[in-house]
Amino acid sequence: MGTFNSSSDKPFFLVGFSDWPHLELVFFVIISIFYSLTLFGNTAIIALSRLDLRLQTPMYFFLSHLSFLDLCYTTSTVPQLLINLHGLDRTISYGRCIAQLLIFLALASTECVLLGVMAFDRYAAVCRPLHYTTIMHPQLCQALAISSWVGGLVNSLIQTGLMMVMPLCGHRLNHFFCEMPIFLKLACEETKRTEAKMFVARTIVLVFPATLILGSYAHIARAVLKIKSTAGRRKAFGTCGSHILVVSLFYGSAIYTYLQPTHTYSESEGKFVALFYTIVTPMLNPLIYTLRNKDVKGALWKVLGRGTDSG
Repeated sequence: MGTFNSSSDKPFFLVGFSDWPHLELVFFVIISIFYSLTLFGNTAIIALSRLDLRLQTPMYFFLSHLSFLDLCYTTSTVPQLLINLHGLDRTISYGRCIAQLLIFLALASTECVLLGVMAFDRYAAVCRPLHYTTIMHPQLCQALAISSWVGGLVNSLIQTGLMMVMPLCGHRLNHFFCEMPIFLKLACEETKRTEAKMFVARTIVLVFPATLILGSYAHIARAVLKIKSTAGRRKAFGTCGSHILVVSLFYGSAIYTYLQPTHTYSESEGKFVALFYTIVTPMLNPLIYTLRNKDVKGALWKVLGRGTDSG
C-alpha cells in the first residue's frame, strides 16, 4: 500500500487497451488518422483566422483559441496513447503523470469556460446585432479569452492539489492516460471530504458555463422565431447550429465522466468515452465549424490561390 505523494520513485502502469489486444492495431491506425486530421484542421483554422481579414471578428477570435486549445488538449494524451498501443512502453513516471493530469484538467476546464464565452458571443450577434461590435469590443474579447485560460488553470491546480494528498493503493491505472476518476477509484481510504471539494470544483467549471450556454440559446431561439423570413431563420440557426453541436458532443461526454459518483464509474466504459472527448471531438470541431461556413471556405480557397478577393 502506497500513497500518491510518497511513491514518486515508482512509475504507474497504464493498462490502456491491452485487455483487447486484437483491437490495439485497429485503434493505433484510426487514432493516428484522427490525430493527423486534428493537427491539420485546427492549425488551418488558426492560420486562416490570421491571414484573412474577413475572419478577424470576435467569433473567429474565439474559434482560433478553441482550435489552439484542441491542439494542446489532444496532444496532452494522444502521443502517450499511441506509444501504449504500440506496446513500446506502458509505464509513466510519477512526474509525467502529475504533469499530464494537471495539463489535461487545465485544458479541459478552459474549454468548458471558452464554450460558454462563445455562446455569449453568439447571443450578442443574434439578439443584439445593432450593438454587437460595441458589446464584443477587442478589449472584452481579450479579457474573456484570458479569463477562460486562467479559470481553467486555477481549477486544475485545485483538483490536482487535492488529488496529490489522497492515499492510493497500487500503481496500476486502468486507463490510457492519467485521468482523475481513475485515481479516485484507487483511493485506499475514505475520501468523501476530498471528493466533495473536487465535485464542487467540477460542478462550477461544468454546470455554470452549461447554464450560460442554455440561457444564451434560449434567448437566441426566441429571437430567431421572431424573424419573419425563412431565409433569415435558416441563416441564424446555421450560425449557431455548429456551436450547439460542439457543446453537445463535449459536455455530454464530460458530464458523464466527471459528474457521476465514483462508485458507479466504469473504468472500461470510461476509456471509450475518454476516446470520444480527447480524440473525436477535437477532430470534429474544425469540420463542424467549416463545412457549411462560406467565410472559412472562401478564405481557404483564397489562401490556396483558387479564390478571388471579392465577396
